[in-house]
Amino acid sequence: MAGDDLTASESAILVVLMVEAREVPATELRERYGLEVRKPQRDKLTRLRYVAGRKTGRTYALQLEDRGWVRMQDDLEFKVRGATAVGAALTALQAALRDRVLPRSGCATLGELFALSDVRAPAPSGNLRDRIVHAGRELATEPGAWVSLRRLRPFFADVPREDLDAALRELSREEGVTLAPEPNRKTLTEADVEAALRLGGQENHLLAIGVG
Repeated sequence: MAGDDLTASESAILVVLMVEAREVPATELRERYGLEVRKPQRDKLTRLRYVAGRKTGRTYALQLEDRGWVRMQDDLEFKVRGATAVGAALTALQAALRDRVLPRSGCATLGELFALSDVRAPAPSGNLRDRIVHAGRELATEPGAWVSLRRLRPFFADVPREDLDAALRELSREEGVTLAPEPNRKTLTEADVEAALRLGGQENHLLAIGVG
């Protein structure tokens, strides 16, 4: 993803959305962090599919997309004229999170590290299927409950999308596992649409894993 020419301000927006790990109204970003997300920045980040944005009332709600979580694993640009020390501090912080904190945390990705749910990857086994089942069950409110693929995908930022999609398709063939479209399409956000998996001639947004 190098070559996207992110500015320091755009990189900072990604960092804040990573820390929040949820959909956040732009008004809340401004009130809580003093972060003003301007239209050109929002348009660029959504065009790159790093951020999903949807209109809600008079403001926009923003959320880091799957590609945004992947982008956070790579170096970001924080250099700002007149604020060299701040840029250096943010660069050092990102590198430490990725290269020191993450490997020691037991998490496989930054998505896991900052998740609002207490989801941790199982012991490394090289088995992607087991990781998906583990994450799906941890995210579900109860056994067999629906989990959106939008919530699931950030935990696999270390896995190429085509590999994760193939593993989900294979898993869906197992007894007790279901992939399905969101029945109320009016509730779908850009992030939901981006995270969907095409299977059986339709876009699927939800995963359910039974008790067995």
